[in-house]
Amino acid sequence: MQFNEAQQEAVDFYQGPCLTLAGPGSGKTAVITHRTKNLIEKYGVSPSEILVVTFTKAAAMEMKERFLSLTNQTSTTATFGTFHAVFFTVLKYAYHYRAENIIRDEQKVVFIRNLLRHFPIDYEDENECIQTLLSEISGVKNSNIPIEHYYSSNFPEHTFRDVFMNYQKMLQKNRLIDFDDMLVYTYELFSQRKDILALWQKKFRYILIDEFQDINGLQYEIIRMLAAPENNLFVVGDDDQSIYRFRQARPEIMLNFEKDYADAKRIVLNYNYRSDGNIVAAAGRLIAHNTGRFAKDIKAFHPAKEAVVCKTYRTQREENLGLIHALKEYTAAGGDWSDAAVLFRTNTQPRLLMQQLMEYNIPFRTRDNIPNIYEHWIAKDMESYLRIAHGSRRRADFLQIMNRPNRYIGRDSLEEDTVAFDVWADYYDKMEQSWIARRIDRLYHDCKMLAGMKPFAAVNYIRKGIGYDDYIKEYADQRGMNEEELLDILEQLTDMTKEFDSFDDWQEQKEKYLKELQRAMEKQRTKGEGVVLSTLHSSKGLEYDVVFLIDVNEKIMPYKKAVLDADLEEERRMFYVGMTRAKKQLYLFSVELLNNHSAEPSRFLKELRVIGQNVLMANPIL
Repeated sequence: MQFNEAQQEAVDFYQGPCLTLAGPGSGKTAVITHRTKNLIEKYGVSPSEILVVTFTKAAAMEMKERFLSLTNQTSTTATFGTFHAVFFTVLKYAYHYRAENIIRDEQKVVFIRNLLRHFPIDYEDENECIQTLLSEISGVKNSNIPIEHYYSSNFPEHTFRDVFMNYQKMLQKNRLIDFDDMLVYTYELFSQRKDILALWQKKFRYILIDEFQDINGLQYEIIRMLAAPENNLFVVGDDDQSIYRFRQARPEIMLNFEKDYADAKRIVLNYNYRSDGNIVAAAGRLIAHNTGRFAKDIKAFHPAKEAVVCKTYRTQREENLGLIHALKEYTAAGGDWSDAAVLFRTNTQPRLLMQQLMEYNIPFRTRDNIPNIYEHWIAKDMESYLRIAHGSRRRADFLQIMNRPNRYIGRDSLEEDTVAFDVWADYYDKMEQSWIARRIDRLYHDCKMLAGMKPFAAVNYIRKGIGYDDYIKEYADQRGMNEEELLDILEQLTDMTKEFDSFDDWQEQKEKYLKELQRAMEKQRTKGEGVVLSTLHSSKGLEYDVVFLIDVNEKIMPYKKAVLDADLEEERRMFYVGMTRAKKQLYLFSVELLNNHSAEPSRFLKELRVIGQNVLMANPIL
């Protein structure tokens, strides 16, 4: 393989600490594998003394396979693995842990569900509450903060601490550890048992770390202990692609590496071998707006051929039609569906797009679990209203909506499996609570109104005529929640009903949507054919001929919760990652209306417009 000057310098590096800055498409995997080969063949290092660490099992396996192919071997004593795999190996020798000591995800859910019965946590969606708790527990462990000094951002302070401590007691009682414990216990072991640390330092004399920008503080402290005293620490990454702060990744670790290792060599892999020259130039100009970064002059290996296309549409529905039009043009010219990707900020964004792709018979697969909007309690409310309007008398449907909005109806008024409105109202008349009976009568008349409406009009009537929007606002206020997020669910659901003439049509399309969603999930696991739908987070490390970034608007990109400078810089890095997934063609789409509210184009687009002579601003096409 022919290397450029910077790549060759990295491959030939022998001893001591080294920081290699590797931008998108710079050939970092080839550099790591060839350097590993060089250590063995040129410098006589024993393969067993080499540790190559990356963040995913798939990446570790790919790295190992490329090394074996490069060296014409079928096996090696060099270690290729994730942080968790390496640290679990340490714990196996120290504490005799085995695979069965690692708690399964479903076990964690059961543990937390049992704990929730004993603590006063108010929630509407149990699964969402459980996942939020588990995510925050993971954050505590990875930040290495004592629980008594930690303040929860999602739950009452003392309640969260009690849940955390009881969760740990459950693990210990059952001799189980989770993935985060692998880090915590290894750190404690190395800190307290210098004799054991010394054995592993002797074992791994040369350490190479891929995607170093994603490392967290606890991982770094363990690696620093492991690399000492020789400090043969070769780290490769790109601070401009650090996008996992929510997983406790700390880009400042990479930025401060040369402070921790004053004798560290810095090598910059400054050629992008992936993307069209216009894409490289536009992405470089965008990321230059970040201040907390290493300055780099990334050059494009490929010439500038295709302009970065930026288009603004009126609505998301029109945006999707424009995307579908561009996809059809791409495949008509010989392109393959699987070489195109649609990228978005959050995994709730593509719901309407998926529906429209189905209408046009365009195959797709997802890289993320797209939340099923019909499983959300708001969607269940809408469907229960409409089922009642169309004749359902199931008790479950009435229980779902009878106090949404609040009518002060008691569950004990519904004892039978089927409900009759007149009998129900009579119950309260006999209780001398005729004011509740009148509300039941009003519900009956509202449902008669709904029966004659198309789904779109019916949902809007529930929202405005029955007062469901006001109920949502009160619900959010009482629980200290962001009402916008709940209203966004409502808006998305409302928009998804626009094209249907009847409730039956909507339900038929819903079943088709759910089947396609399941099929997309299966394609995700089996790597089937189709346009890739992915969040920006999940797209990292991948590449496609054609990339579409959709909803490039304020409150989406950057996300509405990004307020601090550090948050905004990470959002810009995320946008940069999305742009640099594209090899040949990049589309940046924005809209004027998001969920029926006026939307501003992203400041990132404005930055490109100001200085991006290679960015084409075109009129929308439908």
